[in-house]
Amino acid sequence: MRRTPVYIVCSPRPAVGKTLIARALTEFLLLQHGAVTAFDINLREPSLLDYLPGVTETAQIGDTFGQMALMDRLIVNDGQPKVVDLGFHAFDDFFRIIADIGFMKEADRRGVDPIVLFIPDRDRAAATAWTMLRATFPSAALVPVENEYVLWGELPRGFGGVRPFRVAALPAFLKSIIGRLNFSFTRYLRADRNEASELHQWVRANYTRFRELELNLILHKL
Repeated sequence: MRRTPVYIVCSPRPAVGKTLIARALTEFLLLQHGAVTAFDINLREPSLLDYLPGVTETAQIGDTFGQMALMDRLIVNDGQPKVVDLGFHAFDDFFRIIADIGFMKEADRRGVDPIVLFIPDRDRAAATAWTMLRATFPSAALVPVENEYVLWGELPRGFGGVRPFRVAALPAFLKSIIGRLNFSFTRYLRADRNEASELHQWVRANYTRFRELELNLILHKL
């Protein structure tokens, strides 16, 4: 049976690199599968919609109409990967909604695989939110993202027992380059032939990890 992955990139905290990771993931999925649909739930700019307007839609969960419109799109097993860039302001409401409607159970029944990529910092709110997710969705694929630029060290206590998705820190001048609205990770890999450059290795490493994550999830469902 064909299954459709839905990646929820999230954090209850601002400025943890969430949209950067959502961008890289969306570009990887577009390269890997030829199509992807991303949903931007953010108040602050620049957001995913600014970087990838061709594959990204704005989503709202502030009212029932917006909530159901989004959930109806996410629950469809059409074989096209989905990415949700979930702003920290909407974190609690989003997961309350999917718990209330039984989204995880219904998704599994329909052949949809939600994967939560959770980016923590060292604030207590991150640990509290992670504990809530593990208690509320015990059978869901919950993956902590170890963003070295934010954590500068190992994941905080409370995130043990789960293999993290590691993202290496980049120097400030390289961060300024990938922060440009017209920068594309895939286009950069195709145009830059210097495989020894730090940015080239960083992008390739993240794409490789995304592929490994995808394969691990497929094997888990077999």
